[in-house]
Amino acid sequence: MKMETEPAEMPAERLESDPKVSILVPAYNEEATLAAVLDRLIALPLNSEIIVVDDCSKDRTGEIARSYGERIVYVRHEKNMGKGAAIRTGLQHATGAITIVQDADLEYRPEEIASVIQPIVEGKTGVSYGTRFAHGMNKNMAAPNKIVNLLLRWAVAVLFFRRISDEATCYKAFRTDILKRMNLVCNRFEFCPEVTAKAIRMGQNIYEVPISYEPRGKEEGKKIRWTDGVEAFWTLLRHRFSKF
Repeated sequence: MKMETEPAEMPAERLESDPKVSILVPAYNEEATLAAVLDRLIALPLNSEIIVVDDCSKDRTGEIARSYGERIVYVRHEKNMGKGAAIRTGLQHATGAITIVQDADLEYRPEEIASVIQPIVEGKTGVSYGTRFAHGMNKNMAAPNKIVNLLLRWAVAVLFFRRISDEATCYKAFRTDILKRMNLVCNRFEFCPEVTAKAIRMGQNIYEVPISYEPRGKEEGKKIRWTDGVEAFWTLLRHRFSKF
């Protein structure tokens, strides 16, 4: 069966050797880890702008972010709207040639951002994911999360005829113009399946780059729930056929 897609993208051009990178940091009640994340992002040898979107945190997240002054761009939602909504807000402020998402916890290593964006810099693709599963499932990941990730991999293969090892990874990088043309509508964690579906339908070849990962549990502030897994499958299905 032939898959219907949007018109295929032209091959990506190689970007300048030091392109500006917009790093979007959605944050909700992350006072325990935000400073460490921002310090490590600021220390990266990249031409970057760091955009923190405080999703109406009730703790010191906003105070910590504001303490960095002009080293970051700080935006606050006046009500809690979800990770996807925070990313959409951050994207409105992005001025870099490349945009990548960085969670405000320490599950991902900021030092690996450079390797994730490299295929875009080299003009190999307009979309690059950091995969946590290059060498199999992470042994420290909870069993339900492993199952959901395997099912998402299967869903992408069935619906879009593409093999992606890590659909739900946080480290998703895009040429910013491509991401803005997706006209995102996500509010919560359905950001991941929405951009995956739309990237494929735009004819993008999603590169995957191996990354490290240190999962955290609910007691450490992890917010994703089993209902978000259900929403992810529905989002893949919905955007398989919807217009954008």
